[in-house]
Amino acid sequence: MESISAKKARALKILSIFRKTYPGAKCSLNYKTPIQLLVATMLSAQCTDERVNKVTPALFAKYCTAKDFANADISELEQAVRSTGFYKNKARNIKEASRIIVTQFGGKVPSSMPEILTLPGVARKTANVVLGNAYGIVEGIPVDTHAIRISHLLGWTINTAQEKIEKDLMEIIPRACWLKISDYFVHHGRAVCIARRPICSMCPLSKLCPKVGLKKSQMR
Repeated sequence: MESISAKKARALKILSIFRKTYPGAKCSLNYKTPIQLLVATMLSAQCTDERVNKVTPALFAKYCTAKDFANADISELEQAVRSTGFYKNKARNIKEASRIIVTQFGGKVPSSMPEILTLPGVARKTANVVLGNAYGIVEGIPVDTHAIRISHLLGWTINTAQEKIEKDLMEIIPRACWLKISDYFVHHGRAVCIARRPICSMCPLSKLCPKVGLKKSQMR
């Protein structure tokens, strides 16, 4: 079993490869303000960022502030986000979260982990994305489906719960890279380590990936 120190050493090598392979990696959701990023991230649950980015231009043109979302007609808001899936829950959470932002936080999206987690529909993944990208406050690692899949393949975790995976990753990834590793996971998961058909033969991490090594040993 690989030790923590060995995992840390391998993680540094992988991060170096990620930097060279995806130099322009950044949050793939389009936004201009913290409330826009919060809403977009909430919509991205069980939905692709590409789909969310198709929905948000019209959405943000109609609803510009937290107050606008708080005062939105729920039926109209549901229809506006319908194509992102689970639209009733998402619309309800966006409206209620916005109401709390207006009434308890002066209309500004909270900039601390304990406060932002009080918003309905906001768990650590969404909180980490918003705090890190909107405020430059990095308290953890956003763990999405790409992070879950790739961190398992890399042997960085055996857990399935997002918060436990985040804890495992935080233990081996340097804090300065906590936000960026999430962007790398997304780009790598879309380009090479694709869920249904990973292209292991083209993967720049192949020499450092236990899963690829296992496949090769089974072929001998």
